[in-house]
Amino acid sequence: MNKRVLGRSGLEVSAVGYGCMSLVPGPPTNLTRPEMVKVIRKAVEEGITLFDTAEIYGKGVNEEIVGEALEPFRSRVVIATKFGFDLEAPPQPGLPPCNSRPEHIRIALEGQLRRLRTDHIDLLYQHRVDPAVPIEDVAGAVKELILAGKVRHFGLSEAGVSVIRRAHAVQPVAALQSEYSLWWREPEEKILPVLEELGIGLVPYSPLGKGFLTGTITADTVFGAGDFRSSSPRFAQEFRADNLAFVGLVNAFAARKRCTSGQVALAWLLAQKPWIVPIPGTTKAERMIENAKAAEVVLSVEEVLELTTAANKLKAHGHRYSELNEKYVNR
Repeated sequence: MNKRVLGRSGLEVSAVGYGCMSLVPGPPTNLTRPEMVKVIRKAVEEGITLFDTAEIYGKGVNEEIVGEALEPFRSRVVIATKFGFDLEAPPQPGLPPCNSRPEHIRIALEGQLRRLRTDHIDLLYQHRVDPAVPIEDVAGAVKELILAGKVRHFGLSEAGVSVIRRAHAVQPVAALQSEYSLWWREPEEKILPVLEELGIGLVPYSPLGKGFLTGTITADTVFGAGDFRSSSPRFAQEFRADNLAFVGLVNAFAARKRCTSGQVALAWLLAQKPWIVPIPGTTKAERMIENAKAAEVVLSVEEVLELTTAANKLKAHGHRYSELNEKYVNR
């Protein structure tokens, strides 16, 4: 697979990465741990080198699975993970409270290194901006970890322009992780310009609209127990019929390009900037292979313009997150 460099960081990764979030035992996945390890190792065979996980995914279980899977290939891959939530706090509706205090970051990292079976993290993100901790303190703590050789690069997730600038002034930010797709293009207005200015890469999560842009979800789809889309307003029945216009658009392009709808959606993202590296997630090996091959789908300048212009005429209905979790998005 072709490689890309995240901004001016020098961190080279495969053009398409792998978001491992859904690889946690239990519904809706219901894969065994060996099956999950096998899918990740198959991704390595397909040329994927960027693997994304987080402390919060399964409260460390996802990191354990990723660590087991990638241990034999450690020198060939880039492992990205995230800190920033207090997993020991009393349970509450929605996500746990944020915790990016420097002392907590250091403690969290030791657990992550152990679970991922490695002596360093290639790309360490703050998962969500912590309103109680100045971003300068967060960046300073990660800088110390980089100087200690335990972390190679610093990243932010769902951070706004001001936070990005302030963090970057303390410790260069290699990448911002943010939702970005034909279905959610808010980053284009303010985020992409500042990333280009500062030389920061963009790692879009949910580049397929949480599966919506693949064309596999219909107006009648019922999400199973444990599927986070069941609580997402954007997937609600009242909005889904209108949102299917995006699917129709991508399906039409896919038919012309003789590829899948998901590959068109990923190819469109790759065509936006050379420092954009999407991380589609899936539990199925065949879908992972399909996503990896999206790097081979080339859209001409005219096709990108046509697809973008058509998408501009559509409107996504419904919020991305439930009201409980909207507060964790910093813009």
